[in-house]
Amino acid sequence: MYCTKKITDDMFWVGGNDRRISLFENVFPVPDGVSYNSYLINDEKTVLLDTTDHSIGNLFIENVCHVLNGKKLDYLIINHMEPDHCSLINDIVIRYPDVKIVGNSKTITMIKQFFNFDIDSHAVVIQEGEELCTGRHTLQFIMAPMVHWPEAMVTYDKTDKILYSADAFGTFGAINGNLFADEMDFEHKKLDDARRYYTNIVGKYGAQVQTLLKKTSSVEIKMICPLHGPVWRENINWFIEKYQKWSTYTPENNSVMIAYASIYGNTANAAEILASKLSDLGVKDFVVYDVSSVDPSVIVSEAFRCSHIVFASSTYNAGIFCNMETVLTDLKAHNLQNRTVAVIQNGSWAPASGKLIRDILSGMKNMTILENAITIKSSLKENQIEEIDVLAASIVNSMQGKI
Repeated sequence: MYCTKKITDDMFWVGGNDRRISLFENVFPVPDGVSYNSYLINDEKTVLLDTTDHSIGNLFIENVCHVLNGKKLDYLIINHMEPDHCSLINDIVIRYPDVKIVGNSKTITMIKQFFNFDIDSHAVVIQEGEELCTGRHTLQFIMAPMVHWPEAMVTYDKTDKILYSADAFGTFGAINGNLFADEMDFEHKKLDDARRYYTNIVGKYGAQVQTLLKKTSSVEIKMICPLHGPVWRENINWFIEKYQKWSTYTPENNSVMIAYASIYGNTANAAEILASKLSDLGVKDFVVYDVSSVDPSVIVSEAFRCSHIVFASSTYNAGIFCNMETVLTDLKAHNLQNRTVAVIQNGSWAPASGKLIRDILSGMKNMTILENAITIKSSLKENQIEEIDVLAASIVNSMQGKI
């Protein structure tokens, strides 16, 4: 049975939710599932914007057929060729054999890589700034390469001022009936999902996101329709400002994240004592994570949020404890920069993790490493509490701009 949402008089959401999925892209936990959004404009010429993942294929086809109500589908616009959005292109072509598929040259190349049907007989190849008139609507195409695939583009409806933003402005989590962001407590209940989505999926490509933001800043946007998560029709500039910060690697909050890797609890103990000292000095709203218990995607997301980070790690096989090394590698791969970092190392006979952590951080852009590093030999001792106090004070002074 179909399940659609009317967004405007002639534009409908025809996507769906996957609540059974456990790992998005087979790597990122999504305990609240994920939505696959697709939109259909029922104009003089009908337009479908992207398809969905095959996991909701039957529902998607029912939704499209319901909205069209016997009309033919004239155009299928492909903003993004990742399989969670393009899997049903062939199904659409089989059902609507006269459909024209609109995309850029890289889109068409990727369709040929994923599918075996005759795309050339369906293709309408467009370039930057070209327009498609469908009757009441005029759709303009804006290229968005590497946000986050090379063929990515967005479609701007000049008539209704709607930006169909592909993977930009997406959010993890299924849609719980309420399609619009203003129908939920987004800031307190969904912002973490939006940040984790951005930082892990798109975070590496800040410069390319900046290019897209500059391109779209010259047009009036009354609504943003992403391929994942809720549709935006209010407080749009608030969400765009989040993207402005994330894509320039500007800390969202003047706050601290402590991430520790502890084998038998002694490094964890030092991290907890440091957290207590920071609290005593007035630091609020900071977070502490055990890298062996929390998925790396969460720590990547929090690293984008916080201005200051503490890495505390045991030495393991003469190197960084494996889960901490994974986190650091992820952060470097996602291009994290412009942070102030402190390091605590532990080792019972040859502590080495601190130097190796600093080596990784030194290869990242604009990372300020505080000098007050701490070395623990097996467990923290009473005479080292002063070192913890000094490090805590150094972090607070940095947060206050004193160093």
